Amino acid sequence: MCRKSGLERKRRCGWLVHDDATSSSIVWARGRTTLATCPTSTITSESVALLEEFHAWKLLGAASFYDLPARLVHAIFILENELRAETNDG
Repeated sequence: MCRKSGLERKRRCGWLVHDDATSSSIVWARGRTTLATCPTSTITSESVALLEEFHAWKLLGAASFYDLPARLVHAIFILENELRAETNDG
């Protein structure tokens, strides 16, 4: 989408080489989170996998946290807190 519109430089897409001396203005914001680069460039395959694990956890119920990898438990806690903050802020 950015490339079609010619906005890849303005939005600082991750696949471009950036000059660090250029201004890093905010190109994406939501709540208290901001990014100086396109968020699509920030999402990794691990991020997607953790989101899918969280979604499954929400749908199917809680597994014993002692049986899950620490990284997944940490991600679930973060995502649950963010979901609650989104819900509370309307």
